[in-house]
Order: sequence, then structure tokens, then C-alpha cells
Amino acid sequence: MTAWIYLITNKRDGVLYAGVTSELKHRIKSHKTRKYKNSFSARYNLDKLVYFETFDSIITAREREKQIKAGSRAKKILLIESLNPDWKDLFETL
Repeated sequence: MTAWIYLITNKRDGVLYAGVTSELKHRIKSHKTRKYKNSFSARYNLDKLVYFETFDSIITAREREKQIKAGSRAKKILLIESLNPDWKDLFETL
């Protein structure tokens, strides 16, 4: 089973959210449409996919998500900028 970890934001250097999913396109679409009105991502208008990684298992993806969440904001920004220096919304590339 393929799984992904991802980082979304509302703008460059804005609020960051890290998540894990087995259906990346569907999950990001849920964030963009604010499907869950009371969620963290809806409250902060987090709708730009700025980073993602692919894994062969959900277990490995969850381990990586925990690693990313435990890291500092600066580390998350470095991670994003290592692959997406312009903080472009990567949703259309999926």
C-alpha cells in the first residue's frame, strides 16, 4: 500500500500542518474544500500542499510523520525549501 506524509500551509512562512494519508490527492482536496469545518486546517485556511514524501507502507509513513512533527519549525522550512524553494502549491502535480 502506498502512503504519503505531507505538509500544507496557507502562505509562505505561514502556519504548517503535517499529515499522513493513503490517498494524497483526496486528502488534499478535503483540506482545500474545508470538508471538516472545525479542523485545524480549516480554521487556519491551510490549503497549499508544499511538501510530500511517498512510502511503501502506512507504518513507515506514520514514523516519518512523527519525526517531522517532533522537529522544529526551522527544520520543516528547510525540508520544504530543499524541494520546493518557491513554496508552490504542488496539488496540480499529483
